[in-house]
Amino acid sequence: MLKKKITISDIQAQKLSKNKFTMITVYDFPMASIVERSAIEMILVGDSLGKVIQGHENTISVSIEDIIYHLKIVRKGAPNTFIVGDMPFLSYEVDTKDAIRNAGILIKNGADCVKIEGGINIAHTIRAVVNAGIPVMAHINFQALKTIMPNINDIIQEAKVLEEAGAFAVVLQFLSSKLAASIDQALRIPTIGFGAGPHTSGQNLNAYGMLGILDEPVKNFVKQYSCLGEEILKTFNKWHYETQQGIFPASEHFFEMEKD
Repeated sequence: MLKKKITISDIQAQKLSKNKFTMITVYDFPMASIVERSAIEMILVGDSLGKVIQGHENTISVSIEDIIYHLKIVRKGAPNTFIVGDMPFLSYEVDTKDAIRNAGILIKNGADCVKIEGGINIAHTIRAVVNAGIPVMAHINFQALKTIMPNINDIIQEAKVLEEAGAFAVVLQFLSSKLAASIDQALRIPTIGFGAGPHTSGQNLNAYGMLGILDEPVKNFVKQYSCLGEEILKTFNKWHYETQQGIFPASEHFFEMEKD
């Protein structure tokens, strides 16, 4: 049975119905294929690939071409899942024309919408992209805002401005549970929490952290459901051992040319 792709209207209706939805971050074909078979409604192809996949210390070096590459292969793996394409650093901040062009490129390469991070400073960009016919998911990261926006009421106002600019949903990252609840109540559009408590309309986690694939301490806002990294390590070492001992390859693993 084919998975039915949700629409933006479906996502917005989830808030009214109080049904929680999920958005998982993945970057590759095998993982996207598993998500496609799951009940998860949305995939984020995020600029966090710079750290998770490319091994960089941050996401600054991620280019629009990097997002396009991973977006294409995720779309192949999950043709019927709603996919959010992240707008990386300097793909939208400099000029609205560049923002529209880059957002359009992501849509052409498989995204159902784009995600743009920032507050009041990028509201005009969100409005321009939405006016060009491209759906936008906003993103408020408290760590990025706290030096200039320490007041809770100001942060709620930030979210309202992004809604008014045309965003159909907003990611709330690293906010207190109480603040996230206040924002969700203040907005008509759905909120998606990442380290923001249980009171948002939906939740986002990174698949690689959730599965315990990454060799790093588990963040307090991430629930690690599996420890696949250790299981993969055991498998690699077992194969290495069996190769050394002559156990692998056994006869059933040989490739034999057919004889005439």
